[in-house]
Amino acid sequence: MKSITENKTINRKPFRKLGFTYLETAEIVVSLNQLMANYFVHYNKLRNFHWNVDGHDFFELHEEFEKEYNTVKQNIDIIAERIRVFGLKPSMKIKEILDLSEIKEVSADKMSPTAMVTEVLKDFDVLHDKMLDVVNAALETGDNVTEQIVTDFMRNLEKRNWMFTSWCK
Repeated sequence: MKSITENKTINRKPFRKLGFTYLETAEIVVSLNQLMANYFVHYNKLRNFHWNVDGHDFFELHEEFEKEYNTVKQNIDIIAERIRVFGLKPSMKIKEILDLSEIKEVSADKMSPTAMVTEVLKDFDVLHDKMLDVVNAALETGDNVTEQIVTDFMRNLEKRNWMFTSWCK
């Protein structure tokens, strides 16, 4: 006859999502959380730029900042849902976001349009680095889905980087 302890061990299923263990996905989830925190600050910055841009470039940049923050909003949701796929719940309290994010807030009300675009380009560098961290963690684990998701983000970010860089010339 089996003891109660043996029965619990036999009946307990190991944590597994999509063939990955909790430990296998830990680095991916940490990287996704860091990317998401940076995206949140970037999103807030874009909203402020959208509301506060002035001058001859108002119409163009007002629209471009809106396009950008809508994309960022979608990406944040995709990241949060990917974390859920791994059996965890994303938690992004404001303090956590500010602690994790390398992107920092700025005061947009006195910035020129050029300074705003320059700030966006600096954010793109940080976001690109964080995306690379996610891709590398996913590759180490063999998580092709997360790799593809973030590679798509990178493809879009690189195009937008080119466009905003061209605007600054």
